[in-house]
Amino acid sequence: MTLETSIEYVKGVGPEKAKLIRNVLGISTVEDFLNFFPLRYLDKSKVHKVSQLHEVSTDVQLKGKITSVQEIQTGKIKRLSAKFNDDTGAMDLVWFQYSKWMKEQLPINKEIYIFGKINVFNNQFSMPHPEIEIDEKKEGDNRLRPIYPSSEKLTKRGLNQKFFQNVLKNICREIPNLIQENFPDYLMRAFKFMPRQHTYLNIHFPKDAEHFKKADYRLRFEESFFFQLGYGLKKIHHKSHTVGNPFPIVGDYFNDFYQHHLPFDLTGAQKRVLKEIRQDMKRPIQMNRLLQGDVGSGKTMVALLTMLIAKDNGFQSCMMAPTEILAQQHYNGIKELLENTEVTVKLLTGSTKKSDRKIIHEALENGELSILVGTHAVLEDKVKFKNLGLAIIDEQHRFGVAQRAKLWAKNKIPPHILVMTATPIPRTLAMSFYSDLDVSVIDEMPVGRKPIITAHRREKDRAYVYNFCREEIQKGRQVYFVYPLIEESETLDYKNLMTGLENVMDNFPKYNVTMLHGQMRPEEKDAAMSYFASGKAEIMVATTVIEVGVNVPNASVMVIESAERFGLSQLHQLRGRVGRGAEQSYCILMTSDKLSSDSRTRIKTMVETNDGFKISEVDMQLRGPGDILGTQQSGVVDFKRLDLVNDSVIIKITKNTVEKILKTDPLLSNPDNQILKNYYLRQYKGKNKWSKIS
Repeated sequence: MTLETSIEYVKGVGPEKAKLIRNVLGISTVEDFLNFFPLRYLDKSKVHKVSQLHEVSTDVQLKGKITSVQEIQTGKIKRLSAKFNDDTGAMDLVWFQYSKWMKEQLPINKEIYIFGKINVFNNQFSMPHPEIEIDEKKEGDNRLRPIYPSSEKLTKRGLNQKFFQNVLKNICREIPNLIQENFPDYLMRAFKFMPRQHTYLNIHFPKDAEHFKKADYRLRFEESFFFQLGYGLKKIHHKSHTVGNPFPIVGDYFNDFYQHHLPFDLTGAQKRVLKEIRQDMKRPIQMNRLLQGDVGSGKTMVALLTMLIAKDNGFQSCMMAPTEILAQQHYNGIKELLENTEVTVKLLTGSTKKSDRKIIHEALENGELSILVGTHAVLEDKVKFKNLGLAIIDEQHRFGVAQRAKLWAKNKIPPHILVMTATPIPRTLAMSFYSDLDVSVIDEMPVGRKPIITAHRREKDRAYVYNFCREEIQKGRQVYFVYPLIEESETLDYKNLMTGLENVMDNFPKYNVTMLHGQMRPEEKDAAMSYFASGKAEIMVATTVIEVGVNVPNASVMVIESAERFGLSQLHQLRGRVGRGAEQSYCILMTSDKLSSDSRTRIKTMVETNDGFKISEVDMQLRGPGDILGTQQSGVVDFKRLDLVNDSVIIKITKNTVEKILKTDPLLSNPDNQILKNYYLRQYKGKNKWSKIS
């Protein structure tokens, strides 16, 4: 028997059961079965009484006797029912699919142990399809009993817990021939790991709770370690095979702007991130860095200063955003900051006039244009740079791989890459899934920025909310009213927005109201935004189209209608549209009276904190890591033991451990690390570039 042996050749399985297991559970080989871990464990030393069953919600063990058996017909459904008794009470045992042989073989009036899950109906307890063990034949071993993932389809075909336990026992007897150590001695000693063979024995059939705990920790550590190792090797491969243009100079353009035009002092976090970027770009290797920062933390300023370093070294820069509104916002901000400098910047989007495009194309090709801000329009083949040295992508998850590759190809030597996101990613996920990028975090807000006050209000408070909005408008401020996007029905979404617009106009008759939604043409959106940004409209009624790309410092109130229908990340992004000026700002979450448990948690979290990273952690607990990362990352979170929500300590330890190993031995060529390299190549062969060249 080897790890690659088909399960049909395992004792107790055979071709028919193997096919069923393969179809239902996706288990094909002995190795798959070894990694088919128990969901939980039943303490075989513990025997429950019938009178205690109201306290029990999982699989239980009881000791007693079957006193009677009968077949019951209900319509076309036939079942076998047995009365089970112990000295405290009675309950029914039920089989919905059974053979005549089963009925005849049931041990009547003999001491037996039964195992199974309890059902309750009309205050009566029953156990469907129990496993039965006669007292004198019961195993003397009282270790924790594994309970494996299963399904009704398998149970009805006789593939019950007893079957899986017997199969795993047969495989575990072969563990000395199957399982090889994958950690070198220095790691085994440093972390006091249980040997790998003992780990698998104690994850399937734990000697006791302490042995299970050690085995479980080892497997979680192992999954995280080799995942981090794969990304670390991929990063090393990228850096050793991807040439970049070195930017050794920090010159006049950067220094002049920093000394004479910087509108505010940089935060410590911004300075730290700039230093990290500077170190990357000094080398003749393509930078590949992710810049995380909360809404309003100053990512755009870091991006601009990075583009000025590119300019000092004789290279052009490009900043690409997913929407015209966001691209326009970046352009306006950068243009204003560079107004009294010699650095040129232009905007290129789908709405750019043909005559303006021609001028931009020429200026790019002859090198007169230093910075291009744009949308997908930047990717067109006719957009050619003289010497693109830096590409900055805002909200990378909105761009596909092929689209990003087009940007890389704008120069013979790929440009340095800086990816920005305003959606804080939980640190656990950032450490795990962006290990192939160097990650920088701006975790400090600019000095003087007042935290947004967030309040939860219900429909009965609406008059109070409207009065508060009027008071803010009378102070010279502006207000957003945001309505949820109903993806299933654009018509209903539009109707919902229009109803809201009428309601706002009825209650604020003295003020100008403008509207913004996703179905408007680009020029209509721009006109609506300009009307609001100029202060001519005191109120904007909008859908989530304003989640990104709207920057009106004078807007101090955000009222989010039906807030319970928004996700945490979206609520946080929307809230970030206010609080951008010097005045105190407010976010009011309007909800219905009845809220689900998750909705209450989301609203409570928003009220209690403005920290995007704390919010992202709660969001991951509610939604899971797959939804946080998005569909592009689907499949990569399929760990068998590691829990990205609860195992952040393990992930941090393994990340640091891998970094130390690869710093001194980047290709795992040291004899001590051959065991890591061999295991990694066997497990992940063909799954990344590094494995193909090693």
